[in-house]
Amino acid sequence: MSDTGFKVHALELGPMLNFVYLVEDLSSRRCAVVDPAWDVDAIVSKAQQLDLKITDILLTHSHHDHINGIEGLLNHGNAEVHLLKPEYEFWQHELDKPSLHHGGDDLLLGDTNIKMLHTPGHTPGSVCYQLGNEIITGDTLFVFGCGRCDMSGGSPEDMFETLKNMKERLPDDMLIHPGHNYSVKKTATLGEQVEGNPFMHYEDEAEFVKYRQHVHDKTRDEPYAAVSKQQLKIADLL
Repeated sequence: MSDTGFKVHALELGPMLNFVYLVEDLSSRRCAVVDPAWDVDAIVSKAQQLDLKITDILLTHSHHDHINGIEGLLNHGNAEVHLLKPEYEFWQHELDKPSLHHGGDDLLLGDTNIKMLHTPGHTPGSVCYQLGNEIITGDTLFVFGCGRCDMSGGSPEDMFETLKNMKERLPDDMLIHPGHNYSVKKTATLGEQVEGNPFMHYEDEAEFVKYRQHVHDKTRDEPYAAVSKQQLKIADLL
């Protein structure tokens, strides 16, 4: 919840613990659904419960587990689909007249400004949506984790730069809304990630790539908990 004119509502849906978000603009009663998937009826029911009109669909990226509800949701109304142009080109899907954007663009939902941050790594056109001091991160940044980079379009080198930029440019008290419920906490601040997300501890790209691609999945299990720099050093992983 925010006192700046909007609220972010989370629904945990599907077998992969996806978070689907409804962004509510308090003044206009408009709603943007982020990554509609798995249970369209639950999404529509939540919007109706909150007395919101779904006018926009925001995609953080194009993997099936984040977009399989688009068609069903569009059947409920005339919402506009938004994603980054490089992701649309990577996806190669024939959406009917989507709105294509670039990193740094702003989208206005009623009185709520949503800034689009291009955050490649999980996919070429992955985007995080910043609303005031909150950010919806999709599969770019989890609580105490980050998205895989070994799938089609993934790049651990890009992910290294993305996370480094987020750490350097975003405030420590910014609240993260991740794409999956993979952690001991559903949300956390960026400062908590700087202190406890192992992917935030690496300053060397080659060491980050090695950890992301070959070490992490063999040494950590869900739900992810905080890992300090010291713990990585003790385990000889940093």
